[in-house]
Amino acid sequence: MTMLLIELGAVILALGILGRIAGRFGFSPIPLYLLAGLAFGHGGLLPLDASEEFVATGAEIGVILLLLLLGLEYTASDLVTTLKTQYLSGVVDFVLNALPGAAVALMLGWGPVAAVALAGVTWISSSGVIAKVVGDLGRLGNRETPVILGILVLEDLSMAVYLPILTALLAGVGLAGGSITLLISLGTVSIVLFVALRYGRLISRAVSSDNPEMLLLVVLGLTLLVAGIAAKLQVSAAVGAFLVGIALSGEVAHGARNLLSPLRDLFAAVFFVFFGLSTDPRDIPPVLGVALGLAVVTGLTKILTGWYAARRAGIKTAGRWRAGGTLVARGEFSIVIAGLAVGVEPRLGPLATAYVLILVMLGPVAARYTEPVARKLTSRRKAAPMPAAAGGAAGGPVDGPAEERLDDPANTGS
Repeated sequence: MTMLLIELGAVILALGILGRIAGRFGFSPIPLYLLAGLAFGHGGLLPLDASEEFVATGAEIGVILLLLLLGLEYTASDLVTTLKTQYLSGVVDFVLNALPGAAVALMLGWGPVAAVALAGVTWISSSGVIAKVVGDLGRLGNRETPVILGILVLEDLSMAVYLPILTALLAGVGLAGGSITLLISLGTVSIVLFVALRYGRLISRAVSSDNPEMLLLVVLGLTLLVAGIAAKLQVSAAVGAFLVGIALSGEVAHGARNLLSPLRDLFAAVFFVFFGLSTDPRDIPPVLGVALGLAVVTGLTKILTGWYAARRAGIKTAGRWRAGGTLVARGEFSIVIAGLAVGVEPRLGPLATAYVLILVMLGPVAARYTEPVARKLTSRRKAAPMPAAAGGAAGGPVDGPAEERLDDPANTGS
């Protein structure tokens, strides 16, 4: 017990320091948490022994809280509206970003189950990192921001179907069992959306309490209970937590977010550390080249995804590039998926770690500079074939009309 307290205290203190360092430089703390896990894990600098089991349990709670808080961000009506208006963009997002991961897994000879897992790792963008980047760049009011959020909503909702399928495959369930699991998952999501739309206020009123302590206990207890039942049905504990979040709305959702956010941050940090603990740093160099190549390819496909989705929404050229660059970052969901599948293919953990480390650091850079770089390349391409006289006597070729470069000169955020 003494060593448990010492190790936990040291880990949590180190996480706090790393979080402050990340905040000081304005980037996500996720890569630092992963690196801390690599340092504390087997093969690292300071292996943890006494607290490893406790950290594993904390990591499970971290995933559940991540999905609960994510569900609390959305209402059922928001999800239904997004499905109706942006489903085609969601299909393009899946095809462009999931297929490269599946193809790489199959080329490496990892088998179909690992291919499904790596497809999820490369498919899902990081809602947490992207939300922070959009806020930091002052783009919350930009015309392309609803398109970005729509893609993230579709990805998050897709997890309610994808995770049960992956869980069934990892458990070795046959075609019949997998079909039943999928039907249970789809039925559960549909029922929850229907109940939330029809009776969301009644549910929120039943859970509501003026006492913050009572609200915290009821929401947290309900979430863990539903997550456990969902896991028992092989629907995934994370999906159960996500559906609880969707079912709550209004002041209850707002109050629960305020109460649970610190707990989410603590246990989510523990989760990232645990994933690092389960990865031997010596396993990363052999897969680093593959991770880098996959990061480059799927970074470009995410940019194309955002460009296409913004174009469908009628956003002008500059906003399309900003939308694409903003979607590049991967993070929490990629690690969640890899953590589930690492037992099937051990090399998936090191590859996912390296992949997320690359893209979680590249994401903010892509969000900031994709549009300016695209604008410069486009202007050079337009200027190259023009004869000298065509540029005008006063100053040669220009970048084009302002309304093509900027959606709203007073609201570009860049």
